Amino acid sequence: MNSEVKSDKWLQRALYLSVFTIGYNLVEGGVSTWFGASDETLALFGFGADSFVEVLSGIGILHMVMRMKRSPVTSHDRFERVALRITGIAFYLLTFGLIIGAALSVVSAATPHTTLPGIIISVLSILIMYALYKSKLRAGQELDSPAIVSDARCTLTCFYLSFILLASSLLYHLFKLPYIDALGSLGIAWYAFKEGREAFEKARSGNMTCSDDCC
Repeated sequence: MNSEVKSDKWLQRALYLSVFTIGYNLVEGGVSTWFGASDETLALFGFGADSFVEVLSGIGILHMVMRMKRSPVTSHDRFERVALRITGIAFYLLTFGLIIGAALSVVSAATPHTTLPGIIISVLSILIMYALYKSKLRAGQELDSPAIVSDARCTLTCFYLSFILLASSLLYHLFKLPYIDALGSLGIAWYAFKEGREAFEKARSGNMTCSDDCC
């Protein structure tokens, strides 16, 4: 297989992975926010809202991969910068909402009806996000593309968020610990803040790589 055919093959795979990421986050976001709202678990609702924001980021990545199929990419274009700014704003709004929600939850001593859906969703997300990370990393390495490697490493953020959701959901399910759901939502808020900051930094600099804070 010559280098051009090989490059086309891995670019096509990177495109499929980008489309899958968007589709998965839409489904995960819908299911998580629905169960989060119905079961009154803020951590699961915040996890789902984060998935919806990741869709905005995923659209920018998909656009970038489509550009790569036409010519080499060395920096973010105007569309991607706008997508990054919108993503950053959405992450900051999510951070603010989760902090307010956690405070109200503590003041009112609210507790979830159940956190079992959070356990199931987080375990599935851990498995899927890790497989997605490895697939994107392989594609980025085969293409020698810092941008795709960066996207792969930033996929780990969703992987870590899943562990936060799993921990808070499991601890409440087993021990009914008070305020653990609020603490889990604050952990998600912290990652949302970091992702928002990273998005604005990339939009400003046009940098295609992932900073240490991203992952």
